[in-house]
Amino acid sequence: MGATCDNPMCSCDPCTCTTCSCGVARLGELERRVMDILWKESDHEWTGRDVANVLPEYAYTTVATILDRLVHKGLVRRRMDGRAIQFAAIGTRGAHTAVLMHDALSAGHDPDAALVHFAETLSNSEVTVLRRALNALDRQSKRSGA
Repeated sequence: MGATCDNPMCSCDPCTCTTCSCGVARLGELERRVMDILWKESDHEWTGRDVANVLPEYAYTTVATILDRLVHKGLVRRRMDGRAIQFAAIGTRGAHTAVLMHDALSAGHDPDAALVHFAETLSNSEVTVLRRALNALDRQSKRSGA
């Protein structure tokens, strides 16, 4: 993952993209549930057994397989700690969601129209958050002289 980038799928080292659009991993239902666990406590490392205990309806081997898939998708890092393998999310849920949204917008024939239609679906509070973020980006751009 790049030094200046929050995108868990960033393949630049260091990332110098203005807006990172490196590939994004699509998640199946169980993969999403596992990522929800890892993202919820992002400063915590989990063993496969820890994750399986949160998902008692699934066999440990199933959870271990999902964790391995998530490592290969670049969303989870794995670290040996003695004889135990520790897992933790790479990046944040917000960064992953943002890359998915950017990917969806870029896939269409008219991304501008898609963005306008998306904006029309936002609640007042979501519009406020978006407006605040855009204003901050505008101020940052003016300070850097871009």
